[in-house]
Amino acid sequence: MTTGTPVKSVGVELQESSDDARMVIEAIQRDNADVVVSYLPGLVKVQSPGELVIRRETVEELLGRPWETHEFQLVIVSYYGHIGEWDDDQIVIKWDH
Repeated sequence: MTTGTPVKSVGVELQESSDDARMVIEAIQRDNADVVVSYLPGLVKVQSPGELVIRRETVEELLGRPWETHEFQLVIVSYYGHIGEWDDDQIVIKWDH
């Protein structure tokens, strides 16, 4: 029997109103093996145990155009967890403790 601390989920809620948002969601699914996606009217909840990564390279591949990580702000409604990293190549949401 293991007595470890359960892994807390992190996640984002995104608008589903644009092609860009749908491609970001698909990129998150590709790059995060244990991701759970829930579609609600006008909103998509994306959660993952421990860490969620949004990679610029994957989003660009799906969009077929350059994409800068600051564009993520155009589709995000909210998030839970901490933003552990946000640079030109990726965004990482995780719990820091």
